Amino acid sequence: MAKPIVLEAPAKLNLYLRVTGRRDDGYHELESLVAFAGFHDVLRMEPADTLKVTVDGPFADALTDPEDNLVAKAARHLAAELGEKPAVRIHITKDIPVAAGLGGGSADAAATLLGLCDLWSVDRSQVDLASIGSRLGADVPVCLFGRPAVMTGVGEKVRGVPTLPEAGLLLVNPGVMIATPDVFGARSGGFSRPLGCPDRIGGLRGLADLLRAGGNDLLGSAVSICPEIGVIVERLADLPGCRYAGMSGSGATCFGLFDDEGAAQRAAEEITHNGWWFMPTSLRSHGPFERQVAPAEEGGVRRPQGR
Repeated sequence: MAKPIVLEAPAKLNLYLRVTGRRDDGYHELESLVAFAGFHDVLRMEPADTLKVTVDGPFADALTDPEDNLVAKAARHLAAELGEKPAVRIHITKDIPVAAGLGGGSADAAATLLGLCDLWSVDRSQVDLASIGSRLGADVPVCLFGRPAVMTGVGEKVRGVPTLPEAGLLLVNPGVMIATPDVFGARSGGFSRPLGCPDRIGGLRGLADLLRAGGNDLLGSAVSICPEIGVIVERLADLPGCRYAGMSGSGATCFGLFDDEGAAQRAAEEITHNGWWFMPTSLRSHGPFERQVAPAEEGGVRRPQGR
């Protein structure tokens, strides 16, 4: 009997996001610098007779049908690729807000694909995880990639970038779930030119300058749906030590960039607000699946190598 596998699924951040065009099928083409935050969902996978997905954690109630979320779909897709039945029990501890621009579902799906390859002893060179990920959602390929990257197209094209500087992050969400199609539907205006990512970013100041140049083309439409997003970005920008403030993805989570996690924690004490969700954390300078610690049976969390 295979031993259970426990994985972290870190929150994804769109540090900048530009809408560069629209395809004939209606999907928008994007360019986005993506990194990962120092907090995560946790997934535990173990052998079972059938597929069973259970959830707990602060945001468990937002997953109204665990049997039909991205984790369950990832398990079914991989099993179908292998010609097998998805016989596994997966438990999610849901700490990442849902429909928040943090790619929690995509990160969970990527961790599921990687973890099941280990649980089922699958040679990853024999399965096209990136193709499976693209069918599951636009953010899954970059979460599978497992380190800071620029994603283009509709998310299927992923290119690694130079190591990002270490930094603190303060994440703030107004407690409102926003559907990505609604944000795109509210968007007006033309398209942006691709910015590209330089070969050398040049420390935290260079990163902040790059994010100011990149911006987020969905911020205005997200604010039109949820005006509190604009208030949060302004509040973050005014905090002492904030190097840059913006919104991740299609919202509603906003982030402030600080010198270190301690500065982000101090800033969190100044921005308290009833109903807002806060998370002082760090920007990962390494990929979320690169380091391994104690295996699950010894009480640790295992982070498998990204593809």
